[in-house]
Amino acid sequence: MRYLVTIPLLLALATTAIIVYGVGRLIHPRHSLAGGTPSDYGLPYERISFASYDGTVLRGWFVPAIQPRGTVIFCHGRAGSKAPDLIYVSQFREHGFNVLLFDFRAHGESDGDKSSLVYYERYDLLAAITYLQKRGIGKVGLVGFSMGAAVAVATAPLSEAVRAVVADSAFAELRTILVTHLQQRGFPQPLASGLTALIIWAAGLRLGCYLPDADPVRWVGQIAPRPLLLIHGQEDQEIPVSDALRLYQAAGKPKDLWIVASARHRCADQVQPKEYTTSLLRFFAENLDAL
Repeated sequence: MRYLVTIPLLLALATTAIIVYGVGRLIHPRHSLAGGTPSDYGLPYERISFASYDGTVLRGWFVPAIQPRGTVIFCHGRAGSKAPDLIYVSQFREHGFNVLLFDFRAHGESDGDKSSLVYYERYDLLAAITYLQKRGIGKVGLVGFSMGAAVAVATAPLSEAVRAVVADSAFAELRTILVTHLQQRGFPQPLASGLTALIIWAAGLRLGCYLPDADPVRWVGQIAPRPLLLIHGQEDQEIPVSDALRLYQAAGKPKDLWIVASARHRCADQVQPKEYTTSLLRFFAENLDAL
């Protein structure tokens, strides 16, 4: 009889521990400041800051082009920061694009201690757009990576200022990546699905929101008629390539999907470096020129 009582209790404790750990990993990303500043790349820039909807102060850089033909906002990935994306900025500037890079809440130099992956980050991105509008820049392009790609897709429908979106390695819905993450750690699919539902529910309670409301697959269809370019690695182990296919199918036209063979998560630019940058520059030149 003692064992019959103990086993369910141990299972309940183990489940609770997994949920608490999962929620902690989800909403408290590692804080990274690695990657340098624009001056390390010989780029002129301004240090900028602006407040998100709830007063959270976000910090970033504005890199001006000599003769601007458009402006692009870069959106970094989870547990990263704006700094690593500086590798693209010189070429964007040379082709006439102003670039704004900033850290989402709970990342890099920005304030905040909790991340929602997409839900509240949408308002961070909207705050960046508002900042540019106050500078007289009314139309922007978005390029996002991983979490930043998901944020870009879910935010574009909320602002008419967004005229074109590039999403590199975006997930379609939060549930998919959490289930994938748990299955890779040995949890069978039914258990992984159940734990994912509980983690998302508990994280939502901590954050005061319903996280699936911001799933990119719910929003991607509202980007049209503005152009969307989806990029994904065929061998992505973190976000399955099937997520890119779901987003593409749900998106309106004009849209394009580039699946890079042999590329893992966020590695399309490493597998096809020249074509990658050329594709982004061509996309924004066609859709932001003179805006």
